[in-house]
Amino acid sequence: MLLSRKISERSIIETVTYSKRFLSSTLSLQENNAEDGKAEKVVKYGSLSRAQRAFLDRVIRVDQAGELGANLIYNGQYLALSHTLPEIKPILKHMWEQEIHHHNTFNKYQVERRVRPSLLTPLWKLGAISLGLGTGIMGKEAAMACTEAVETVIGGHYTEQLRVLLNNFEVETFDPETGKLLKEKLTSEEVKELTETIGHFRDDELEHLDTAVEHDAHGARPYWLLTEAIKLACRGAIWTAERV
Repeated sequence: MLLSRKISERSIIETVTYSKRFLSSTLSLQENNAEDGKAEKVVKYGSLSRAQRAFLDRVIRVDQAGELGANLIYNGQYLALSHTLPEIKPILKHMWEQEIHHHNTFNKYQVERRVRPSLLTPLWKLGAISLGLGTGIMGKEAAMACTEAVETVIGGHYTEQLRVLLNNFEVETFDPETGKLLKEKLTSEEVKELTETIGHFRDDELEHLDTAVEHDAHGARPYWLLTEAIKLACRGAIWTAERV
């Protein structure tokens, strides 16, 4: 059964005011209720806890590694299939270009937050390009089955991250002029930006999953063995990249 593309109706569809620095302290909060005529509210956000900061670092580290892997998987499949099956070329190119954008975005977050990359990055590169080339050489069906398996795991992984970000990242707020503690706890604009980004990327991954099924992923042989082995490898890579 395909995963739903819809993101939870909570804060993810909010209007976001972007800032140039990640997790800076003083930001503008748009009330997202123009008909009430409310002016822009400026608050100073309290600090994240050590656990919250550690979680964000893990998110950026593992997602950067994952998008690097996805980039190289599609690279390998494109190299293997674009000449032998020209009709599949634009489909692979579209998905690959989206993964390049995802990878570049997490590279930016990694630099901004000074998050160290996974120490096993060379292994992720080798494994991903090998998986892409290998399944591409096996044929279109195997390549699409690989995409279905990878995107199923990544879609679920992003959904879990969204659940945590939406429910566990409200912080205390202060009046920027008086320093007085305000009653409401809010999620900072940078965390909202990250949450919205992951939500959009999750939808892209599930679109890739649907595309793979529509293009004969289930025709791969042996389908069950191939997809389950790839899913297991992806889950292991996610667990490891978060920690190493």
